[in-house]
Amino acid sequence: MPRTARIAPQEYVYHVLTRGNNKQNIFKEEDDYLKFIDILKKYKEKYQFKLYHYVLMTNHIHLVIETTEKGGELCQLMKGINLSYAQHFKNKYRYTGHFWQDRFKSILISKDEYLLACGSYVELNPVRARMVKDPREYRWSSYRANAYGKKDNLLDAHIIYDKLFHDQEIRREYRKFVQQMLETKEAMRGEMERRKIYGSGAFIREVNKRFKIEAMIKERGRPRLSRDGEGRENENK
Repeated sequence: MPRTARIAPQEYVYHVLTRGNNKQNIFKEEDDYLKFIDILKKYKEKYQFKLYHYVLMTNHIHLVIETTEKGGELCQLMKGINLSYAQHFKNKYRYTGHFWQDRFKSILISKDEYLLACGSYVELNPVRARMVKDPREYRWSSYRANAYGKKDNLLDAHIIYDKLFHDQEIRREYRKFVQQMLETKEAMRGEMERRKIYGSGAFIREVNKRFKIEAMIKERGRPRLSRDGEGRENENK
């Protein structure tokens, strides 16, 4: 089964994860975060992709990107972003060897409430990592822009909430939505770990039919046994 990142049809939304090699830190000081943001701006202009959610963690990055017909493919823009930042880090810290772990992971996201759920998953990363209690406290994410209207030149008008940056009521609803994810789903812990597609049943069937992509990454070896002895996969590890 081909990897989602290799197929990457244009005009789709992707949740992209890229991680430091061996989970090493990729940001050491404030200037590193600012440099990555500058690189994102540069490649947004070059490849004309849209960015709806992001978080820059100490050793990994999450982006929710929509590629466009006028712009480049997902593999092109991510190669440019990752290579540019790796060069910055290596030059600054005299680092040698592999910088990123593999290439990057991407998940196809449907353009509906699943996109908001994915966005909340991204923006709740610092909470899951116990770095902050409230996602508003974390500086290097899109949460304060999406939830409170803070100006962020990285972000595009949201595909679901097109008034997200102007309408106070919509922002309040988004904050309630994220809080619900935090309280009832433990900040969506484990939700995206094994997914290749995230959306409704109809969306999953459509993508599977067009591109032969399964919704979940299959576990190696024998399936785990439930208490009744039946083999079952647990999607929410």
